[in-house]
Amino acid sequence: MVEKVSAGTRERLLAAAEQLLLTEPYDEVSVRAVCAAAGANPAAVHYHFGSKEALVAALIEARLGPLWEEGLTRATGGRDSVPAVVDTILAPFQGLAADPLGRLHLRLLARFVLGRHQTSWQGPWFRMDSWIALLPELRAGEARQRWMLAFDLIIMRFGAPEIEDHGMPEPALTALRNFVVAGLTAPGEQP
Repeated sequence: MVEKVSAGTRERLLAAAEQLLLTEPYDEVSVRAVCAAAGANPAAVHYHFGSKEALVAALIEARLGPLWEEGLTRATGGRDSVPAVVDTILAPFQGLAADPLGRLHLRLLARFVLGRHQTSWQGPWFRMDSWIALLPELRAGEARQRWMLAFDLIIMRFGAPEIEDHGMPEPALTALRNFVVAGLTAPGEQP
């Protein structure tokens, strides 16, 4: 019974944080406000997540992880699979950019990724090791750098003001896709 109450409190905290972040800037949403909105003990965020950053990271993973999970689970490593992997990454971004709640999730993701916030991601597709394995032709450090640059570019482009109401125009999306694929599949540094 305690596990059900705990899981229910955790979900209420995630939903409350999401609702507050829809209307308030990130820096103005306090842990106390999240707990109050969730009808939870003032220490509940710290108990369930450890910090506000970890709460928001859990929110991002809970809402965005399922969008990529199926396609990325089927992904195989190697240059030939990169175009399909990039398509799997970009499709949900396009859908999210056209939806107000989706744009909130993208803004939160951008805040964490581009701000290099230290948090412990739980889902495999939020940890860099999962991505490095998809570029086996490259040394791990080079694969990490390429994926970081690819995600920075994708997140920056989808966070641009002109994208906010209707997604990215098709020619811009195609150019972004081709650029990211080219960067990920370029020959590696020679040892």
